[in-house]
Amino acid sequence: MNGAATILWFRRDLRTGDHPALASAAASGGVLGAFVGDPALLAPAGPTRAAHLVASVRALDASIGGRLVVRVGRPEEVLAGLAGEVGARRVVATADFGPAGRARDERVARHLGERGVDLELCDSPYAVAPGTVRSRTGEPYRVYTAFRRAWEALDKARPRPAAAVEWLGARSEDPSGLLSLAGRARPDYFADLPDGPAPVAPAGEAAAHAVLEEFCARAERYGEARDLPGLEGTSRLSAHLKVGAIHPRAVLNAVGGASAPFVGEVAWREFYADVLYHDPDSARAPWRGTPRPLRADRDGAARERFAAWARGMTGYPLVDAGMRQLLAEGWMHNRVRMVCASFLVKHLHLDWRWGARWFLWRLADGDLASNQHGWQWVAGTGTDAAPFHRVFNPVRQAERFDPEGRYVRRHVPELAHLEAPDCLRPVGGGLLAPGYPAPIVDLEAERREALARHAEARGRA
Repeated sequence: MNGAATILWFRRDLRTGDHPALASAAASGGVLGAFVGDPALLAPAGPTRAAHLVASVRALDASIGGRLVVRVGRPEEVLAGLAGEVGARRVVATADFGPAGRARDERVARHLGERGVDLELCDSPYAVAPGTVRSRTGEPYRVYTAFRRAWEALDKARPRPAAAVEWLGARSEDPSGLLSLAGRARPDYFADLPDGPAPVAPAGEAAAHAVLEEFCARAERYGEARDLPGLEGTSRLSAHLKVGAIHPRAVLNAVGGASAPFVGEVAWREFYADVLYHDPDSARAPWRGTPRPLRADRDGAARERFAAWARGMTGYPLVDAGMRQLLAEGWMHNRVRMVCASFLVKHLHLDWRWGARWFLWRLADGDLASNQHGWQWVAGTGTDAAPFHRVFNPVRQAERFDPEGRYVRRHVPELAHLEAPDCLRPVGGGLLAPGYPAPIVDLEAERREALARHAEARGRA
């Protein structure tokens, strides 16, 4: 290839196939692939998410013959320096639609522009870019069902063929250095909770496509199996989608019409990204037009309840199984995520943002839009139309979705000797499970308290 070097700035697109930004960069000559460890964006990432990111970066590096350039620092300064080193006049990247990413890209564009280097943004980490789906009046959708209908009606691009690339090289740092940047923004209410990373599953583009292939073989059963945590019913693609080792258009193309419920889950992911795009403050504050948050407890006793919840020591088997899976695997089944979130907000009366922060800290697939708005949905301050009466009962949820106790007994060894329904109900502190804690709260009493706090919040709205 001839022509000037172009820098491809990898972000949430750690792959080489189906990569429009890479194709654009390669069209004009040699490509310098770069990943920038931004301390500001890595500080809130917990150890498991950071470990999965590093594994994904290493896999990308291997896929391009060890030519990936990893640098640490402020992206505008790192990229300007790299451009000077290789004589690049253009930096290409996949567009970012998150609040921090958009602000960063504006800053980088200004800094590079002052030095005669263009920043070109193209494509999207989503099948449909946030901000695209709008009503007939041009307004963004506030309800998922209406969004999904409009989203499904849009034509979506098919996966692109891999581009031919001449990879250039430059001095690179060891990707493991990124781990030291993560975890610096640790909240004080985490206290002495575990910080070690969970084992990282195979990462990278090849691993992502292998997971997709395995899921396609059982996609037809997704609708009936996805709510049963004791089965392997979900796709397990979320961490790969988070870092862009695979694009959702490739997932949708592979699954096709095999599972309408799964397509709906992809639409949920894109809906939440769209909501955050239009209302960036909703990452931390109630979504616009919703009731105020419930009055939350924040005293020493509240912190003790938070620690019991995070460690999986509440005395409620399904909740504890989910929280222990999170600690052990850096992942949690989606149905159980809802149950655990509801328990924290409506039975323990804690701030939803505490739980959301812990999930982002521990999850390998921690995604700001999906995580925050999933928690807001549970807390009653999100996109649901009538959430005030929904209080998940963890015992009934266990009896309905884990009736044989497979999931609970797998993750709570103190209950492994018990058959259902005994292993699904609070039995701690007694002869049946002497090493398991007694319930830290009474479900019915705290449900009444939650409804009272909802009435209070609606009165203040």
